[in-house]
Parts: sequence; C-alpha cells; structure tokens
Amino acid sequence: METTNEPICCPKFDPIPWDNIHFDWNDKLFVRGSVCTFFYMPINFGSVMQKMDKKIREAGADWSEGICLSDQTSKWNMDIYISVDKAVPSLPQKVLTGKFYSKVYEGPFKDTGKWCKDFDLLLAAKGYIDPKIYHWYTTCPKCAKKYGKNYVVLIALVG
Repeated sequence: METTNEPICCPKFDPIPWDNIHFDWNDKLFVRGSVCTFFYMPINFGSVMQKMDKKIREAGADWSEGICLSDQTSKWNMDIYISVDKAVPSLPQKVLTGKFYSKVYEGPFKDTGKWCKDFDLLLAAKGYIDPKIYHWYTTCPKCAKKYGKNYVVLIALVG
C-alpha cells in the first residue's frame, strides 16, 4: 500500500497483542449502531460512525481504546459495537462477557472472504464449533493507506 499525507484519524494499530491469542472480557461495555449494507458492502459506515462519535462525546464517554466490532447480520445490515468506558444513554448498549480468540489479518478488504475461511478452519482445528464471530477493522481506509497497513482482527466468542 502506498502512504499519503492525509491527516490521521485512527490510532496506529499494534497487531502483536491481538494475533493468535485467547482472552477474557468480563462485562466489556459497547454501544451499538447500525450500518446499511448492499450485499455485505457498507454504504453509510462513515456517517454512522460520525453520529455515534458525537453521541459518545456528548455523554462524556471515552472510546480511545479504538475497539469497533462489526457484526454482519444480513446482506443488508451490519451492526457495529464501539467499546466505551461508560454508558451512553442515547445509544443502545451491549455487554460482552466470555472467552474469546482473535487472529490478525493484513491486506486489502477484498481478502475478507479468504480471511474468514482461514479463521473458520483455525477455529475448527481448535475444536470451536460455530462460534459468534466479530470483525474489527482497526483503521479507516484513509488511515490504512497512510500507515501502509490494513489490519483486520477476527474475534470469536469461544466460551
């Protein structure tokens, strides 16, 4: 990927702490937004993120941890969950608790299907049957271009 002089809005992502690891979340708080998709391709992701950011800031909450999980619910909808440090009354909430496994992938978004197949095989080899899987697109396309890397973390709820 070529780099640009565009301003950076996403923090630089360190893949090492998230690659091929098991971890626990205990009452991890997220707020939820809904993105329209067309055959799984997001249409209004940026505007949904801007609206959610505004509501998070108005509530005095912090999402600098940068975790934003995507849950593709159909060809036409994707829910996104942003990790926050406190409740945001104007947004629906989701609390995640459990044992998780994550794997980091790097490359263009068009490789997402390949990554999902690889992750499914990896999960099956570990004995995890049909776990709930979230995608974490760690940077926006502009920042991925700026950094020269596009990391995506696949996270499975495994217990």
